Amino acid sequence: MTSDTRPIPADDTALIGFQKHDHETCVETALATTEERCREEGLRLTPVRRKVLEMLLQEHRALGAYAILDRLREEGFGSQPPVAYRALDFLVENGFVHKIERLNAFVACSHPGATHSPAFMICRKCDAVAEAQSAPAKGAFGAAARAVGFEIERTVVEAEGVCPDCTKKA
Repeated sequence: MTSDTRPIPADDTALIGFQKHDHETCVETALATTEERCREEGLRLTPVRRKVLEMLLQEHRALGAYAILDRLREEGFGSQPPVAYRALDFLVENGFVHKIERLNAFVACSHPGATHSPAFMICRKCDAVAEAQSAPAKGAFGAAARAVGFEIERTVVEAEGVCPDCTKKA
């Protein structure tokens, strides 16, 4: 996750991936937030890392590493898999991107810089992804873990279903 321990405000529960919004402002704000945090923490946001993040922000859906690599090649950043994987490793390690285990793909974080346990809603028809806040350690799962003396360090919550746009099209 991140070294920043800023919690997500309780009223910040928007599922941007499934809502209409000013997408250009959304991308610009996320990039500016990332650049600022990198400056503050002495992190190196290289051109290829920035481009990968920008690609993921543009999509609001998960992209696999090879799809990212293809786009990087088109943008002139090289075609070797380590180019994409190193950028993704940096972005995931610093909380700017999440890996969607179900899809073996990546999505930009909706709350970069905030310590949180994300839950993902994944549309099985269009691969749109919306990130929401979850608190598995506080619910029934957390109670079960505490009952057996297990300390939860990380959770991945992924729900598959149909997004509002695909539901309307059906």
